[in-house]
Amino acid sequence: MSDDRKRSHAIQMLVLATAFWGLSFPATKALELAQQKLLPGGSSWFVASLCIVYRFGIAALILLPLSARTLDRFNRLELEQGVGLGLFAGVGLLLQVDGLAYTAASTSAFLTQCYCLFIPLWVAWRKRRRPSAKVFASCAMVIGGAAVLAKVDWRILRIGRGEWETIAASVIFTGQILWLERPKYAANQVKHFSFVMFGVMALVCLPVALLTTQRPADWLRAYGSVPTLGFLVVLVVFCTFGGYLLMNRWQRYVNATRAGLIYCIEPVFASLFALFLPAWFSSWALLDYANETLTGQLLLGGGLITAANLLIHSPAAAPKRPQTDTANPPGRDREADRIAG
Repeated sequence: MSDDRKRSHAIQMLVLATAFWGLSFPATKALELAQQKLLPGGSSWFVASLCIVYRFGIAALILLPLSARTLDRFNRLELEQGVGLGLFAGVGLLLQVDGLAYTAASTSAFLTQCYCLFIPLWVAWRKRRRPSAKVFASCAMVIGGAAVLAKVDWRILRIGRGEWETIAASVIFTGQILWLERPKYAANQVKHFSFVMFGVMALVCLPVALLTTQRPADWLRAYGSVPTLGFLVVLVVFCTFGGYLLMNRWQRYVNATRAGLIYCIEPVFASLFALFLPAWFSSWALLDYANETLTGQLLLGGGLITAANLLIHSPAAAPKRPQTDTANPPGRDREADRIAG
């Protein structure tokens, strides 16, 4: 497969990864609603951290036998990459969850997309080169689209604890994207470092789950129904294996700036899934979770983010070659001058 075809295929796979991550929003919301019946008055911190522990812990346990044939080739670089990715993703998720307790969900969704600005700024500083006009325009369109989707009210937007924590989470997610693209990890086995990554993410959130546990039995009671187990399966199979394994496998063929803009498509898919999945989930799990409606904001915000990605991935115009006189090429002129001289 040529480099151009591989890059094109990588872009498609990363877009698919954002679709799987977009699915996690209605699935997690439905899971939380179902758990409210099982754990009335339970801590939101406990529910959120326990979900991360189970979700990524189960994913790590599943990856272990799938990697058994090649574990004898497990190396230090794969361990290093997995630990780094797990710390970035785990700490970022914790900050994002805590920030949600102090700010609106729409504001959190908007500020999380700040990594599409942080990445080109970091790349520009590292390479001592100003980002291109195409990068500036694409980033502006993505931020505008995210603001429209999140329905940000600029009149009441303020920077408090929740906003600072969300921005910090976005900075850490920036580190995750940049860590993944480091050239020295290019030959690493995806299953190997993903296993380490998932395990570290579970371990990062484990202390939070332990500290917020009210009763030990809540660890089982939180998933003591068929619907809660079903939603957990969706999160593990599609949103974890589907999303993170695709990211870990294919981001290496796309630079970090472009990858960051692709990942901003996630809220578009989340908004699309919210148009019909809540009713399906409610019917199955007997929940009160209504569908959202198609609005002009979804069309405008999604259109801006999509247009930004089309712009950043459009081929650059080929430089024009200077025209030459085919009847009297430069070489012949120089030869004639030499003879005449």
